Amino acid sequence: MNPEKIAWGEKHVQYVVESTGAFTTLETASSHLKNGVEKVVISAPSSDAPMFVMGVNHELYEKNMHVVSNASCTTNCLAPLAKVVNDKFGIKEGLMTTVHAVTATQKTVDSPSKKDWRGGRGACFNIIPSSTGAAKAVGKWI
Repeated sequence: MNPEKIAWGEKHVQYVVESTGAFTTLETASSHLKNGVEKVVISAPSSDAPMFVMGVNHELYEKNMHVVSNASCTTNCLAPLAKVVNDKFGIKEGLMTTVHAVTATQKTVDSPSKKDWRGGRGACFNIIPSSTGAAKAVGKWI
């Protein structure tokens, strides 16, 4: 899909929440702006878009920012609590565990995985250890 081909202007859309997972950089998410959209919020971590989490660093947002990232669901859960604990007591080291629902990229039944053996396990029947960028994202702001 090409966001430039979406007729946002015809529907008077001002804000787009980019949740496809396919357009997570400033360049790719900015393609929504070409049809009249004023702002784009990426609902995933971005390698180059400014990232904001409410209650953590939202006050750094400036009106001239047209594409921003709201980090990830995991980051939004962990960052506000980690900020409070860090501000009051300090955090030297942390360990985070999340349990996530089945995602579109997981196998529904056991089968080979090119990434690693754990990724080949059936997601509906197993708790599968995986990595997340949330800890890194939280570390940026506390």
